[in-house]
Amino acid sequence: MTIKVKKRNFLKKKKIKEIKKELGEYGELLQNKKNVEILEAEPDSFILVDGEPYIILIDEKPFPTLKAALANEIHGKKVTVDMGAIRFVSNGADIMSPGIVAADENINPEDIVLIIDETHGKPLAIGISLITGEEMVENDSGKAIETKHYVGDDIWNFEL
Repeated sequence: MTIKVKKRNFLKKKKIKEIKKELGEYGELLQNKKNVEILEAEPDSFILVDGEPYIILIDEKPFPTLKAALANEIHGKKVTVDMGAIRFVSNGADIMSPGIVAADENINPEDIVLIIDETHGKPLAIGISLITGEEMVENDSGKAIETKHYVGDDIWNFEL
């Protein structure tokens, strides 16, 4: 799958405000940024911050990209997976409860979460929580997070 660029425009302050609100705690990625553009593309559009793809719009919902997570210290909700889960996560698998060693207690279903590795604390994926943070750690079976973007996918490899 390749990403096909359609058009690119600067965003108005009102639209930036709306996106920041939707992103919740990840809205800080757009804080006081001068060059914020929308890159309309297929299958998903991007929000560019100073020319870098910081936010992706999946089904019209904004998600931070892993490049944004690596370039900025973001303080969103995090889920830590054990080293055995990394192989599956980097292939785009959804996150299963048995692979989770820690999760922020304030995670609720439908929250955007950042999946990090246990050893280095590096971002591996971004997804949507299906259960609470407490349940993620307690459960010993079942799916906990639906992966939306991971290291090595087309979004990760996208360059302008």
